Amino acid sequence: MKRNKLKGLLKETFTFHLWGLGGFFFFLPLLGVGGSAAAQNLEDYLMIAAENNPGIQAAYAEFEAALQQAPQVKSLPDPTLTVSAFGRMVETRLGPQEARFSLMQMFPWFGTLSAKEDAATLMAEARFQAYLDTRNELFYKVSEQFFKLYELEKQLQFQNDNVMILQNYKDLALAQVRSGNGAMADVLQTDLVVEETLTATEILELQKRPLQTQFNVLLNRDKETAVAIPDTLEVIPGSSEFEPVSFEEHPRIVEVEKRLSAARSQEEVARKEGMPKVGLGIDYVIIGERMDMAVDNNGQDAVMPMLSVSLPIFRKKYKAAQKEAQFMQESYAHQKEEVENALSSEYESVIFEIEKSQKMLKLNRRQIENMDRILNLQLSSYRGEGSGFEEVLRIRQELLRYQLEIAGAEKEYFTAIARKNYITGNSFEYENQE
Repeated sequence: MKRNKLKGLLKETFTFHLWGLGGFFFFLPLLGVGGSAAAQNLEDYLMIAAENNPGIQAAYAEFEAALQQAPQVKSLPDPTLTVSAFGRMVETRLGPQEARFSLMQMFPWFGTLSAKEDAATLMAEARFQAYLDTRNELFYKVSEQFFKLYELEKQLQFQNDNVMILQNYKDLALAQVRSGNGAMADVLQTDLVVEETLTATEILELQKRPLQTQFNVLLNRDKETAVAIPDTLEVIPGSSEFEPVSFEEHPRIVEVEKRLSAARSQEEVARKEGMPKVGLGIDYVIIGERMDMAVDNNGQDAVMPMLSVSLPIFRKKYKAAQKEAQFMQESYAHQKEEVENALSSEYESVIFEIEKSQKMLKLNRRQIENMDRILNLQLSSYRGEGSGFEEVLRIRQELLRYQLEIAGAEKEYFTAIARKNYITGNSFEYENQE
């Protein structure tokens, strides 16, 4: 694969992954209410990360550097020009030799240069795959941080809503006290719970800063830059069945395969290097005229074609080079198997995380519905009898706990989906078991 073809593949693959045509991370257009506004935001963040992240730039520079190997190895060795001037003239029949010019070009064995070019190009392709994997992993990390910020914003929203509801409960308790149907302890107890909630909110606000910093660092931009987070991300209903997947198209697998092919080409290079090299050249001798006699072609310069052949009789280095390439092939074959096993294991783990978060979402939603009904009954009882306010507060805080767990389960779900699609290289599909 030549440089321009590799460049075209880079542009093609970048577009492929960026716009979700079977690629990575552009999933938010699939989201429901509240998702469309965030889609452009996350898309922009991934674009910024791809352009600015120093790790991505370093990986791309390595790819560019690898592209420069092929032009180096496919070129012939430099010709040798030798110029000789005689201190004392060497006499010939046609006259004295005044100077000699020798030009020699060595040629490697047939196919050596093309084999070297193939090996260098395959290594460049391997670096290209390494670049893709680095970029895709960055996209996953950006998405992961995005979902952490989403969870934080949801938790802040729940905590703030809880403060307002508790204030309403305090007003209710005060009204009961004025009517002689309640106790002042209920009001004071509400203040305690409000104080706890406000402290939890302040801690969340403190947590927001490092999360925002980590997100902006991935984008290599100012740490204080605000991050736009949607209010809601909806899970698209879908099948919970996960089909067996193949990882053959994963950049890490393709990279090892390219290195394996490069090692095979390198073995061929080593074999051809052990063949004779042929040199073709010309010798041009400047001859002066003889002054002591007249001869035919007096002072005519001499032109002599030359042929040289290298004799690769010291075979150990060539055999060692072939063995080296063979061992590298064996190493890459084992590496491929290891990467496949690691991806397969990670895939099973991430499927478990997806299914677990789905079940937790279902459980917490059911629990919230039940707690809402219980809370309404308890409030009705308190309004009528003026007792059981402590139970009202307990149920309210339990309801808040389930809400916070929903935010955490959503974050775990979306993060696991992001990880799954990084592992498999598929487009994002949001699934639940509802």
